[in-house]
Amino acid sequence: MKNEQAYLQLCEDILENGFKKDDRTNTGTYSMFGKQIRFDLQDGFPLLTTKRVAFRLIASELLWFLKGDTNIRYLLEHNNNIWNEWAFQKWIESEEYDGPDMSNFGIRSQQDEAFKEVYVEKMNEFKERILTDDAFAERFGDLGFVYGKQWRHWETSSSETIDQIKDVIHSIKTNPDSRRHIVSAWNPEDIPHMALPPCHTLFQFYVADGKLSCQLYQRSADVFLGVPFNIASYALLTHLIAKECGLEVGEFVHTFGDVHIYSNHVEQVKLQLSREKKSLPTLSINTDKDSIFDYDVDDFEIEDYDPHPAIKAPVAV
Repeated sequence: MKNEQAYLQLCEDILENGFKKDDRTNTGTYSMFGKQIRFDLQDGFPLLTTKRVAFRLIASELLWFLKGDTNIRYLLEHNNNIWNEWAFQKWIESEEYDGPDMSNFGIRSQQDEAFKEVYVEKMNEFKERILTDDAFAERFGDLGFVYGKQWRHWETSSSETIDQIKDVIHSIKTNPDSRRHIVSAWNPEDIPHMALPPCHTLFQFYVADGKLSCQLYQRSADVFLGVPFNIASYALLTHLIAKECGLEVGEFVHTFGDVHIYSNHVEQVKLQLSREKKSLPTLSINTDKDSIFDYDVDDFEIEDYDPHPAIKAPVAV
């Protein structure tokens, strides 16, 4: 339970000591800078128990990154809607869109029930077209040079590409004591071509005592909605790479730049903090597959997961 306690203490710290700040989404946050939490992956898989966290969404998103994919069609095929808003915004701001005004849809759908109905209708139309219309999906489903592109197809100044995931696996296998087991998603040249600049910007692996540890630097972190996903995603990634490299798992270390609670998430965070922690679940991985690039969502199973109910909150876009 101590792993989850680190996350809950971070939430308490931000509520008590965070600075009130404006932000890009005009929602407002309580924010701190330069915090860190740690998870011993030998003590269980760090999927929060004080609220249900959707592991299949986490797994399908990670596999999407690992495939080098940047189009939300793959996510929608796996009933994963966590990147929809950024692609949807691209469509409604285009000349091709001729429907009702959808500006500031994130905030308006929270405040106006009539608008929310229209928004849901247009979002459903958008998703159906992404899934069924190849040309539409190519124009509006692609999010630009986001994580998958940088992880698997980083473009160099000489027009070559670097597969950072393959390279870091090779590095861990052949030179485990190296201090250069690093993958970066922050490519300054490509930032203007991304739907959202990467929040989890760089991660580094470390091998000691037959165990693989991972540290993530996250420049911007939505503690209530985003961070539980990030924790589980990088824990899963550490398990997969450790398995491929013949190692056990060690720690996941989560280091933050601007770590914040949105002002419209405060009551949800307080509800979560009022709940009693439960034992962490365990992760089971299909042993028939050897390569990190061959997995499907069904190759992972979370066992003995008995969380409190999910807590809904609006996404700031």
